[in-house]
Amino acid sequence: MELKNGHLLIPAGLFQEVLLAEPQINMVYYPERSQLLVAAKSKAFFEKLHQPKWMMLKDKNLAGDKSLYVRELLIDHDLDTADRPLPFTVKETGIIAISL
Repeated sequence: MELKNGHLLIPAGLFQEVLLAEPQINMVYYPERSQLLVAAKSKAFFEKLHQPKWMMLKDKNLAGDKSLYVRELLIDHDLDTADRPLPFTVKETGIIAISL
């Protein structure tokens, strides 16, 4: 997982396996943890547990990588906008937890 030009780059394998190849996702940012949670739109429990924002992933390249525009989120929360790798974990429930 990587931040580049205000976009979160999601590798094709992660998109296929964890996000179930769904171009629509739900995401929520928790500033107290500096953590962005991302889940496939079909994960109905995610919407019940959190108050997520619905977003659409964009195609990044022919390899199947996806991108998600997060620059606005970074600016709103006064976070580092520099290009960099981002540590993340995948929870058993299919949620990706990304440290910003």
